[in-house]
Amino acid sequence: MPTLQVDAILFDMDGTLVDSTPGVMKAWATFAHDYALPSAAEVAHASHGRRLYDTLKEWCKIDDETKLQAEIVRFEDEVIKGGPVILPGALELINQIQSLNEVSPSRWTIVTSATNVYTPKALAGCSIPFPPSGYVTSNDVSRGKPLPDPYLAGAKKVNIDPSKCLVIEDAPSGINSAHAAGSKSLAVCTSHSRKAIIDSKCNPDFIVEDLTRVSVKWVDGKLELDIDETPADSTILAN
Repeated sequence: MPTLQVDAILFDMDGTLVDSTPGVMKAWATFAHDYALPSAAEVAHASHGRRLYDTLKEWCKIDDETKLQAEIVRFEDEVIKGGPVILPGALELINQIQSLNEVSPSRWTIVTSATNVYTPKALAGCSIPFPPSGYVTSNDVSRGKPLPDPYLAGAKKVNIDPSKCLVIEDAPSGINSAHAAGSKSLAVCTSHSRKAIIDSKCNPDFIVEDLTRVSVKWVDGKLELDIDETPADSTILAN
């Protein structure tokens, strides 16, 4: 089982810590109808991990800034109504980090493509504690994932050099953002299969099924992660 020592952990939110799939699919179904888009599933898959600002502008061809902001709010309201749920191992890992008395409270944060309206609602609804140093949302950067801006902002939020941070992500766009920022990356197979992540060529440093496969302790002034990369179907394959 590989281990990794870092100074801070930067978590993506949707698809990594919380699952909002039912609400997202409902919202895209509504917008697909309103804007004559392809199937909701196709658009949802193609846009996963990116800012709504960018995806609604691209897919719905909304150029008016006032209308775009209003549609972002309408979309995210639909997602919240769908009821985001916490993903396996997410709360346990965050609580584990926070329970390490030696660790500065600013050694972790959340970097999300969601807005500053949706983010606190989703975290509160899933009982995920807010990072002590604050979090980064789509409103905090001018360019979203896969560009480096979000994770550069996340590293700045915890006052740690990006090269000394681990990004935990579920989407290829987020993993590409992490690498562009100079950070290591760990992919969770919670929205994309292991094969889809590999085929995307985003090349994460580690891949796990979900966050139940990751644990953390404090060693020599660093966060040391134990990472179980064993595929969920390894027993079947072995037989």
